[in-house]
Amino acid sequence: MTATDPALTALAQGWCALSLLHGRIEAHIERALQTHHDLSVREYSLLDVLSRQHNGEGGHLQMKQVADAVVLSQSATTRLVTRLEDRGLLSRYLCPTDRRGIYTDVTDAGLTLLAEARPTNDKALREALDEAARNPELAPLVRVVESLPVSA
Repeated sequence: MTATDPALTALAQGWCALSLLHGRIEAHIERALQTHHDLSVREYSLLDVLSRQHNGEGGHLQMKQVADAVVLSQSATTRLVTRLEDRGLLSRYLCPTDRRGIYTDVTDAGLTLLAEARPTNDKALREALDEAARNPELAPLVRVVESLPVSA
């Protein structure tokens, strides 16, 4: 394959379209969450991921798992957790069986804010996808996103 190979060019164009779709969606959701709830997309995502933890077997996520879920480095995730902890939206405590481990839980205030922000997030996502669907370059990607199976 060479740099002018049509297959490479098509792949690059597809990647650019996917990147464009992601950027537009994230920017639209970011504006809505910031305006109405003083939350960033990353903060919302972190609250959402951590709110799904439970006290059963494997119910609490390690920071690496959280970082992977919110697509950030571990150090960036730690800084994000600290910011939300400072706002009273998260709390940290030592793992009862391994004192080296630290768990992070969403506080009642964090759960309340997440519940208030969820409809804003969902509406902004729908708006961004509807807008992107009107772009012939992005419409096929929107259809793929909309056809993905919902996990339980």
